[in-house]
Amino acid sequence: MPPVPPQAPRGPADPLRAVAVGLLNLSGLGLGYLLTRRWAAFVVALVGTGVFLAVALPADPDGVSGGALVAYLVFLALTAAHGALRGLRTRLSFPPQTPVALLMGLVLLAVPAGAVVYYQGAKDDATQAMLLDRLDKADKLVQAAKSKPFTAAKADYSSALGSYDDLDSKHHDSKAGKKVPDRLHTFYTAVGAPFDDKQYCDAIEPLKYLRTVPDQIDHKALGDLTTWPDDKLATSLYECGMTELTSPSADSGSDAASDGGKLGELLTDFPTSPQAAKVEPAIRANIDATAKGVTGSDPCGTVDKLRTLGADATSLPGDKAGISDALTADGTRVDGYVETGMYNCGVSQYKSGSFDDALETINDFTAKYPHDKNRAFAQKLAIAAEIATKVPAAGKKLPTNASGGSISVTFTNDSPDAVEILYTGKTTGSFTLKGCSGCTRYMSDSLAKSLACKDTGKHYAKHTLHLPAGTSYIMQKPIGDDDSTTPIANADSFRSGYIYTECAYVLESYSF
Repeated sequence: MPPVPPQAPRGPADPLRAVAVGLLNLSGLGLGYLLTRRWAAFVVALVGTGVFLAVALPADPDGVSGGALVAYLVFLALTAAHGALRGLRTRLSFPPQTPVALLMGLVLLAVPAGAVVYYQGAKDDATQAMLLDRLDKADKLVQAAKSKPFTAAKADYSSALGSYDDLDSKHHDSKAGKKVPDRLHTFYTAVGAPFDDKQYCDAIEPLKYLRTVPDQIDHKALGDLTTWPDDKLATSLYECGMTELTSPSADSGSDAASDGGKLGELLTDFPTSPQAAKVEPAIRANIDATAKGVTGSDPCGTVDKLRTLGADATSLPGDKAGISDALTADGTRVDGYVETGMYNCGVSQYKSGSFDDALETINDFTAKYPHDKNRAFAQKLAIAAEIATKVPAAGKKLPTNASGGSISVTFTNDSPDAVEILYTGKTTGSFTLKGCSGCTRYMSDSLAKSLACKDTGKHYAKHTLHLPAGTSYIMQKPIGDDDSTTPIANADSFRSGYIYTECAYVLESYSF
């Protein structure tokens, strides 16, 4: 075995040297042990510092844990105290003068101080990198959400907005925080993209969402973005509202009738906007354009559209925009177009053979518009339509305004009930025969044919018509509350040189 080297001779106590050794160990490099030839302690000092560096590096935003930092500081204090104790009576291998060693210790204290400064800088860089990464993730959320429908993208937008708010409010001076205002411009543009694509109905909800952003983000960061959505939202409400008005769906139509739909929202939320001022003229123009259809191929559909337009106009909250009277006038003036449209609708239904519909439409028309110039002809049309519901051939042609003829036809009522006689053909009209006070209903048709209208002792109600030769369609329609009697209609041919009679009677279960 090689000989063990002799230990350094112990000298007299030197407090200054002890301080110098302790200061040298505070550098974390164990130099005090190195100069006093304490090799094992020197290795322990280096290992302790190495372990601490492995824990602390690389620097992250959270820094070194408090436990690790305290443990290392205690470790340095122990090495300094232990080194000072050993250096009290142990001579230094270098330098020979204690004051020089003391100066070296003081100078080497700059090592841990510099390490602290470096670490703080590295920690700040890590924090900046973390914040920039957070900003980048928020940016990617916005870009990904831009390609989705707003309902599916809203959660991503809100998440990104939360990140921007956090960066602006808590890290305003960071590199990422200073970029937030520019990112918010991109954010607004992404959310409002449907407006730029002229998808006005789709743009409404995103723009409403953007109007809530100032409640979450400092106005300083937003700048002029605070009012950025307003004009765009007003435009979207107007354009979408006009689409609802010209092409109403089942849902939008019911919505418009209840609260004015998108146009009502525009007049409520932006009553003084240029878009609100366009509503009444646009509705008026739309009514006039739609009204052209009352003389077209689909007057019935046009009437329905006009009624919807009138209801929509009168339901709009125009008082807030100062146009309530004009909108009410628009709703009222629709009725003039509807009047013409209802008449044309009834004629169209009659011509197409929809006699039940035509009868209902014409009866509504004559009841609602008693002073219309077409009312007299409409009444004839209603007579012809009612007869045609029983004998469709009666409705092959429109009735005429002709009256009278050369053939006498006398109608007699052998019934306790009043009877209305309707006739159409070359002439159209109606009249009523009073009931016969001494008459009763017959038990059978054969009995009625043998006895009806032949009792000379009864005072039958009679009425004589003069009809043209040819075919006329005649309906006998009992008047009363008894639903067991139903009208009947027949086609009768009349020839010159004959006198005709018609007898009305009622059976117990049905009428003739």
